[in-house]
Amino acid sequence: MPDTLLDPTTLGDLLRVASAPDYARWEDQIRRTGGCSDPIHLTGWTLHKDKTTGETLHHYTTANEPGGRLRLACGNRRASRCPSCAWTYAGDTYHLIRAGLAGDDRRDIPATVRDHPRVFATLTAPSFGPVHNRPDHGTCRCGTRHTPDSPELGTALDPTTYDYAGAVLFNNHAGQLWQRFTTRLRRELATRAGVSRRELPDRLRVSYGKVAEFQKRGAVHFHAVIRIDGPDGPNTPPPSWATVDLLADAVQAAAAHSYTSVSVPAAADQPARTFRWGTQLDVRPVKAFGDGGDITEQAVASYVAKYATKAAESTGTLDRRVGELSELDRHGVPDHTRHLITACRDLDPLYPERRLWAWAHMLGFRGHFSSKSRRYSTTLGALRQARADYRAAQEHAAFGREDAEPGTVLVLADWQYAGHGHTPGESVLAATIARGLQLNRETAREALRDQLTEERDH
Repeated sequence: MPDTLLDPTTLGDLLRVASAPDYARWEDQIRRTGGCSDPIHLTGWTLHKDKTTGETLHHYTTANEPGGRLRLACGNRRASRCPSCAWTYAGDTYHLIRAGLAGDDRRDIPATVRDHPRVFATLTAPSFGPVHNRPDHGTCRCGTRHTPDSPELGTALDPTTYDYAGAVLFNNHAGQLWQRFTTRLRRELATRAGVSRRELPDRLRVSYGKVAEFQKRGAVHFHAVIRIDGPDGPNTPPPSWATVDLLADAVQAAAAHSYTSVSVPAAADQPARTFRWGTQLDVRPVKAFGDGGDITEQAVASYVAKYATKAAESTGTLDRRVGELSELDRHGVPDHTRHLITACRDLDPLYPERRLWAWAHMLGFRGHFSSKSRRYSTTLGALRQARADYRAAQEHAAFGREDAEPGTVLVLADWQYAGHGHTPGESVLAATIARGLQLNRETAREALRDQLTEERDH
């Protein structure tokens, strides 16, 4: 149950839902969504018939469901919108990234990718002005030793001179800057191989998986797993001269090269700008589990998965599009973030093709938060399909149709969208269910960890 007292309206609705005769079925639906915060409501029916005999094998209708509706998980990746669906998305991202590091026979990615050169690179944004920070030694430039949760961290020391326009324009062009980086990386590898850029695909292939993260100051940067494969992808070994050190050197050179830049023309009172990556570039080799390093396959996959479910909320912005600036007052958006959002609004008519106001809630960033190259590993779609196939197999077994020949069953269906979300009381109960499921997962994980530790010690 909730930790705080409920208002009378919410409490009354909670009691109504919990005392309803069909509550058990409602709870079962919510558990099947994982405790989704904003489930999709459907009405309709489905009918399975044997094509040969015309026998009805299965009939389902929402007419007998609570409220006459079937509830499905919303699938939102943002943890701020739906923690349970974000947990599923993070799990899929973890398996996608780890498969490209350790291999996955179920998805035709050999375990030999562990022997390929692999690095974990972080490319940051340049400076747009001094901000409050926590240096390793001494105090912030403001003279204060800030605590880790200090609200001043990442905000401008002098808001009157901070380049808010430059910050949101950089975010807006970060995706293009990444494309320039990957193109230059291939050229750097070709130079080190002594071949032309056109000949490089005959020697090796560069694969990557990346995720974006917002710093406290509101600037986006990228974390990326970068791997060298043979010419046909992960199933072929890279050339013997392609080492981890060579890859790391090529990444550093590509990030610093003058080609890896994006130019933004002048407009009205805005000067022309050229954006490059910041000087804080971190490139580390990825080690296999048990090799004694901190940057292991599991650690990298977990790190990327964590940020795949976040956006710019860490800066205090909204997790949805901004309709008007007055919304920022109602939601208590911090001043630094407010300046960035205002800059998006002011710059929008100057760069209409960049759609800055439409992406003001993302502080101008409009790219994919997580992406990968084609041959890095599996896809999120394949992972979701595997989950759907597993559930379909469960359904077939429940109806005794696991041995049915493909194409012998005729499926008729009619589904209609009927809304989404919960009533106030349902929201409280769904959150309780989600916490219970989370606790069960954590308990099972700890038990497995203890078991593996015991087996290792013996």
